[in-house]
Parts: sequence; structure tokens; C-alpha cells
Amino acid sequence: MQIDACQKPYSCEHCGNTFSRSEHLKSHMRTHTGEKPYACKVCGNAFSDNSTLKSHIRIHTGEKPYSCKYCGKAFTQNTHLIKHVRIHTGEKPYSCKNCDATFSDGSSFKRHMRTHTGEKLYSCKVCGTELSRSSALKSHMRIHTGEKPYSCNFCGNSFSRSEHLKIHMRTHTGEKPYSCEVCGNGFSHSSSLKSHMRIHTGEKPYSCESCGSEFSDRSALKSHIRIHTNEKPYSCKYCGNAFSYITSLKSHMLTHTGEKPYFCEFCGLSFSKNGNLTTHVRIHTGERPYSCQVCGFAFSQNANLKTHMKLHTEGRT
Repeated sequence: MQIDACQKPYSCEHCGNTFSRSEHLKSHMRTHTGEKPYACKVCGNAFSDNSTLKSHIRIHTGEKPYSCKYCGKAFTQNTHLIKHVRIHTGEKPYSCKNCDATFSDGSSFKRHMRTHTGEKLYSCKVCGTELSRSSALKSHMRIHTGEKPYSCNFCGNSFSRSEHLKIHMRTHTGEKPYSCEVCGNGFSHSSSLKSHMRIHTGEKPYSCESCGSEFSDRSALKSHIRIHTNEKPYSCKYCGNAFSYITSLKSHMLTHTGEKPYFCEFCGLSFSKNGNLTTHVRIHTGERPYSCQVCGFAFSQNANLKTHMKLHTEGRT
């Protein structure tokens, strides 16, 4: 008695899936039992079916028997070739019923569908965070393990995510792919451009809960809050003095190192602080930006104006 080709008399007792051949059911059952009887002799990886092992072995042998008729690119698996060919044909057989988006491969389609369903298949065993993609879980786990597999070839800094390394590399290459449409200034990061745009729009979305001061970016608000909390997270390794701002620490460090990086272009004198150089340059330029509102006398330094003002206030008493 012959079994009709359309019949699938073999059923899985776990999930109900049916199969036309007993060996297919046997292979399927391993997805439930976790059995992996086919082991790679090179690396020891085990697989539930022989065909998957054969495909895997090509990683070691370098064999790529499936070639693209359009560009000649070769693949280790036929499924990879089928997916690749759609780049040339433009075929996108997977359609989303919710938003009409189309996809060339099933895995991309499944990932997309989770944006609609909110389904999160992957859970972190450490903190319980749920994620919709296995790659996102893998990246998330590095928060707990501290693993940083992406290293900078220039300075050796390492990062947990490849996109963070990509952004960091711009500090070495000088690449600034994000440009301001108003003034043309370039930025290495999209968030920096977003913050910069607020200079033009005047937007200040970050407010201080203590005094109501408003800021255009979060980091400026964070620095400001230290005025109220008196937090000083930056410490001098030489004397232990602490500062609220990194710029204040850098300026202080020059008192220990003796470094004077700011040079006068007129006479060559050097200074440890940019503010001191600015004040000094007025000797050469004659600039006096601080004026007395009583008599109009002008000064190159604000301190001198304050001393002068006492002449008027003391005269009144």
C-alpha cells in the first residue's frame, strides 16, 4: 500500500506538527529533546541533524558550492544564496499586514513583526531585562560581564558595542558626518548636532528643579546641579583638592605641572589660564571693556573697575 504524497501520517506528540516521513519526525523531535548526535570533528560543535553538520563543516573547509549567477559570489549554504539573489532581483516575498513593509528574508520580517506585537523573546538571566533580538541580548550581557571586544587600533580604547567604536574612531579621523543646516558646523555624533541646533532655536528643555535655570543640553544641567549639591567628583591626584567641573580640575593641574599652554601672539609670554592671557592681551590692544557708569572711565580688568567704583560710593558717604 502506497502512502499518498500529500498525506502526513507522522505527528509530533509535543507540538502536533505532522510529517510525511518517519525520519523527518525523528529529526524534528530533537528540537524538543535537545539531542544533538552529530558532532564536528574539528571544533566539537554538535548538531541535531546531519545536513546542518555538513553545512557547518564548510566553515572549516572553506567550501562554497552555491554560486550567484548574477555576480559570482559563493556561499556555503543554499539558503544564503537564495537570500542573496533577492538583492539582484529585488524580490521581497515577506509582507507585513500591519504597515505594508516588505522584506527579502524571513528573519528580518520576524524582527519587524515584533515592533508591532511588542514581543520580547530574549530575557537577561542576570537582571530580567527583556529584548526582542538575540543580538540585542548579546550586547546587553556585556553590561554585566564587562566584556569590551571592540578595540581602537589608534589608542587601544575598547568598547562593548561596535557602533560605540565607530563613533569613537571619529576622534582620530576627524570625520564629522552630521552638519548644521543653519551655520554649517560639523559634528561627529548626531546627539551633538541635536544639542547644537538649540543654539539656533533657543530651545532649553532641561530645567533645574532647585532654581529653575534652563539649559539646552543635559550635561550642562548635570554640571549646574553641582552648585546646589556641592558635589565635587573631580579630584587632583597631587594634592587631593576636589572640583565640580573637569575644566576646573584641568586648570588646577597646571599649578602642579607648571605648564603654560596659552601664549601671547604679541610678546610671547605664556600663561597657565586662558583668562589670564585674555586680560594680558589688552595691554597690547588697548581694549578696556569695563566702563564706569558714573564717570565713563574704562578699565581692562573688572577688578580694577570694582576698585574704582569705591571712589564714587565712598564719596557719597
